[in-house]
Amino acid sequence: MSDLILVLDEGTTSTRAMLFDADGNCHASENAPIDQHYPRPGWVEHDAAQIWARTLTVGRAAVARAGGAERVAALGIANQRETVVFWSRRTGEPLAPAIVWQDRRTAELCRDLQTRGEEAGVQARTGLLLDPYFSGTKITWALEHWPQLREAGDDLLIGTVESWLVWKLTGGLHVTDASNASRTLLMGLGSGQWDDGLVDLFGVPRGSLPMIVDNAGDFGTTDAFGGQIPIRGLAGDQQAATIGQACLARGEVKATYGTGAFILANCGATPPPSRHRLLATVGWQLGGRRTYALEGSVFVAGSLMQWLRDAMGVITDVADSAAIAASVADNGGVYCVPALAGMGAPWWQPEARAAITGLSFSTGRAHLVRAALESMAHQTLDLKQAFAADGADWMRLRIDGGMVGNDWMAQDLADMLDLPIERPRFAETTALGAAMLAAVGFGWFDGLERAATMRGTVESFTPALSADARAVRIHGWRDAVEAAMAKAR
Repeated sequence: MSDLILVLDEGTTSTRAMLFDADGNCHASENAPIDQHYPRPGWVEHDAAQIWARTLTVGRAAVARAGGAERVAALGIANQRETVVFWSRRTGEPLAPAIVWQDRRTAELCRDLQTRGEEAGVQARTGLLLDPYFSGTKITWALEHWPQLREAGDDLLIGTVESWLVWKLTGGLHVTDASNASRTLLMGLGSGQWDDGLVDLFGVPRGSLPMIVDNAGDFGTTDAFGGQIPIRGLAGDQQAATIGQACLARGEVKATYGTGAFILANCGATPPPSRHRLLATVGWQLGGRRTYALEGSVFVAGSLMQWLRDAMGVITDVADSAAIAASVADNGGVYCVPALAGMGAPWWQPEARAAITGLSFSTGRAHLVRAALESMAHQTLDLKQAFAADGADWMRLRIDGGMVGNDWMAQDLADMLDLPIERPRFAETTALGAAMLAAVGFGWFDGLERAATMRGTVESFTPALSADARAVRIHGWRDAVEAAMAKAR
């Protein structure tokens, strides 16, 4: 009996395979790390062959736990967005390293395009800004600096990670879903197709790009896990989390705190313009009809805590950070601006560098840890104000991701945003969203609204901080950000 959905959740630091039933219960989870390579400061690369090999490993382990491929009705994929893979049409092997979404090597190229006056036109067509974050300039750089890609000619294929996995799983289907395509700087947001002017602007060979498809549908079958399993759902991780959080009505908002932090607000059927340097993006596309979202992207969230642990030795276990932060009454005047990979929305300053301000002889380890956790709420508040200025203010915020098991941080978000915070008891909403899409694509549900029953129960946090204490923190944070931004200008 085929009563389970297999999800491949391809993240920045790990790949995971999970099994869900029609009620949203998770029956198994298998995980393997993905290595990040830093050949130069600001450069971040993956080995696409390793991504594929470890996806196979975790997928086969999950299917074995299910009792075999015959138990699996369909497969869904969620993936790190903007990361771009280059491979051979003939051999199916990578031709170069995958350039990761965090990579900043194209900052100068972005500045040159801005100086030429290209950003306004790019934003009007794509909803995005000219930043190294997005795939288009990564492709331009790769074609210029890696001769094997130019020499490959028609043999070269280019795609984001879900495109790479579908190619490998099916043995040659070259597709990308609309949510991932909308993050490349190459897709027209209104048309949902590759834009000829943008393809020419970034010098991308059109024949190397995949076909843009819906987020739920028939994307071939795979026998990679011991039997025929149809692939029925695809989505970028943040869009998948938005679906997993059941933000299906206009105005509903989610924030995912993982390696980075990403906030998406459902904006309905019309592409949302932004005058405050937020991003317009495809939330999902079903039956050729797109639902759009407004997005704010923070480049450093959970990776800040990993840095404090691995590089600085300030903590030994990220799970201890809540108790450490709670051990002091306040931050002691210490603020952390976590620009370890530049600053994302609403600043978009790739040259910004991290800063810790307000240190004194009275500063202890707990103040540093608390300041790091507080930076999550501070950055989120900056984004809330930008969303409000664009006419998309929040009434509540649904949170998920690896960081939000931290009750102290969840309460701090409620306090600083002065909003109710809603956290699902099952926090892996990215994988759940991919499962919901696959369930719709396979026919278990006739739409995402019906599939939303898979979300399950939630718990809430309500504001408890005084207005005066909130104002003091906001003032200190703004001074710290201004100092960090001044050094980058």
